[in-house]
Amino acid sequence: MIDKKNLPNKVPVFPLSNFIIFPKTSVPLNIFEPRYIQMVNDSMKSNKYIGMIQPKNLKTNNIDSKDLYNVGCLGKITTFKDSDDGRFLIELKGIIIFEIIKEIYNKKKYREYEISFDNYYDDLNEKKREVKFSDLELIFKNLKTLFEKKGFIINWKELEKQSLDETINALAMASPFTLEEKQVLLETKNLDTRKIKISEILKTYTIDKYNHTTVQ
Repeated sequence: MIDKKNLPNKVPVFPLSNFIIFPKTSVPLNIFEPRYIQMVNDSMKSNKYIGMIQPKNLKTNNIDSKDLYNVGCLGKITTFKDSDDGRFLIELKGIIIFEIIKEIYNKKKYREYEISFDNYYDDLNEKKREVKFSDLELIFKNLKTLFEKKGFIINWKELEKQSLDETINALAMASPFTLEEKQVLLETKNLDTRKIKISEILKTYTIDKYNHTTVQ
């Protein structure tokens, strides 16, 4: 279990477009830009933490603080491999959601921010809540329809074996919602609110909305 006293008060930030990670989920990342190669190198030498956050403007690489969402997710590097061509292949595990306080100006190629976890310590709760199918029955039903319409494939049986928090966060990350909708889910303060928000977002969709939609 991660003690909140051991969490960093500043973190290097990776502003990655079209990507959101949630607590208790893991994702592979292919790191190839020189500034983020340096960032991963520095992180591996210290606490292995990286802050993942979405830029608001997906069409530009010139990102400053006002172009970032204020809320992201702290990830920890759990596996690391360097390739022959200089890339880093890492796996990042979502730990806890954070809010940006201010940028810390440095001479590095990447950006660092002072951050706060005050509103999100519930993410550190290691007591797993077992999935009650009655809790997620309607969400599963509507998401299955949505996934089928979008052409997404997901192993529902494996998903149902996870704890409630792992299941809800995995659904929030893998669901074919817009990035803005996923950002809303990320910013929820606890698991119960996140589950309610997933239901609310699903209600805004109709089957017809997806009949002529192509997955990007």
